[in-house]
Amino acid sequence: MVKVILKRKIAPRVLLGHPWIFANEVDRIEGTLSGGDVVAVYTHDQKFVGQGYANPRSQILVRLLTREERVVIDEQYFVDRIKACWTYRQQIGYTENCRLVFGEADGLPQLIIDKFNDYFVLQTLALGIDRWKPALVNALQQLFQPKGIYERNDVPVRELEGLVQQKGFLSDPFDTRIIIQENGLRFHVDLAQGQKTGYFLDQQDNRRAIRSIVKGADVLGAFTYTGTFEIHAAQYGARSVLGLDISAQAVAQANENARLNNLQDRCRFEVANAFDVLKQWTKEKKQYDVVMLDPPAFTKSRATLQKAITGYKEINLRGMKLVRPGGFLVSSSCTNLVGPDLFLEIIGMAAKDARRTIRQVCFQSQSPDHPIIPSMENTHYLKFLIVQVQ
Repeated sequence: MVKVILKRKIAPRVLLGHPWIFANEVDRIEGTLSGGDVVAVYTHDQKFVGQGYANPRSQILVRLLTREERVVIDEQYFVDRIKACWTYRQQIGYTENCRLVFGEADGLPQLIIDKFNDYFVLQTLALGIDRWKPALVNALQQLFQPKGIYERNDVPVRELEGLVQQKGFLSDPFDTRIIIQENGLRFHVDLAQGQKTGYFLDQQDNRRAIRSIVKGADVLGAFTYTGTFEIHAAQYGARSVLGLDISAQAVAQANENARLNNLQDRCRFEVANAFDVLKQWTKEKKQYDVVMLDPPAFTKSRATLQKAITGYKEINLRGMKLVRPGGFLVSSSCTNLVGPDLFLEIIGMAAKDARRTIRQVCFQSQSPDHPIIPSMENTHYLKFLIVQVQ
């Protein structure tokens, strides 16, 4: 096995459990390294660190799989790891629809597997894990006997690893338009054309958190995608629900979801640029009992972080101004670089500029089938906040 020897001075995070080893932390490589190979990593004084897959084309040279020296990385290894992931989800009560594998948080860097009942969607976002794709498919077949497996590797991050973007069937073909159940509601999911893997499973607990605040309320939702928060609001007793999204395809599916749950009389969706609408309706002094904001990530780069902060402040300021006194703002952020403390600070700045007083009702993260590892900041990406606006 190729040996990767680290420099004398490396970031403490490596020895504290973080699986990423950057190229500038490596002193030398002993042996001939081909991209995707499993390598053994040692400190400068030859102490074993771990085994992982390597890619000399990536800034992250090695992504560690295990800290055990005698473990063999083979097909059975991935069967055992996925089985362990499934056991964890069963223990915490996430079985029908869940993120089965959450990359680094599950010890399988850059691997995402989402489970939609009997269907699975897979993403292999690094060269090392992409090489094991046949083994991963075999593991899913062995453990679950699924009705279908689909690949959603149509993401730009793969190109940083020298991989092409692609999507398609990893099992016999099937109808990728399925219906799932969540919190007693039914939703259309398009595994082939929907965003990410087709559906945002990470908000399933947060969608229940609005149950009490929406009863009898007039609700506005912005950046609704396929309408899951808004349909939950209607189911939980909202008087009226309006959802806005810039995507005509998403709005069409959201209205289908409303009809699927017989909530179309109280819940409707319109195509609109939420940024423009929030600004215009603020000028018109429109108001709602509950305003829900769930925008896409505003940045993936530290170079544009300040722009993202400005964007979050602006939409939350507009959202607060649209809330009747005593009503509620529901706000989410999936931008990894905006941590929980910074997000709360942004909300505070928005309240100050809006001249509104807020009090926190709840502040949550993603559902625990997307586990958070304290030493890995990138695993704690979702912020979900409900505040009362006075």
